[in-house]
Amino acid sequence: MRFHTRKWVKPEDLNANETLFGGRVLAWIDEEAALYSIIQLENKKVVTKYMSEINFTSTAKKGDIVEIGIEVVKFGKSSLTLNCEVRNKMTRETIVTVDNIIMVNLGDNGKPKPHGKKKVEYVRDRLGSTDD
Repeated sequence: MRFHTRKWVKPEDLNANETLFGGRVLAWIDEEAALYSIIQLENKKVVTKYMSEINFTSTAKKGDIVEIGIEVVKFGKSSLTLNCEVRNKMTRETIVTVDNIIMVNLGDNGKPKPHGKKKVEYVRDRLGSTDD
């Protein structure tokens, strides 16, 4: 799994228990899944269709740095299935996991559109070599 994004837990991210608010981390996960899918599918029109069971296994406190990891589970015809782990950057302790996040590729009409992708692609590979 590749960890793409780091977040610094600030006072506005806390719940009444002074720990990371679950709704905040879920918003971070949804945004990360969308960004990953937009880049992977090369289309800005991508929406979240489904999130499987969300498993909170620990928490974070103010000042902690958390990182969000995403990996592809499956390419569908017009969808991309991901899984996600959020962990404490310093301790590597898992905070939350989501086994399946389904993102759907949309066309200009707002309907699911086949994306034609079969495997993970990296931007550096799309750009081609600059060696002459």
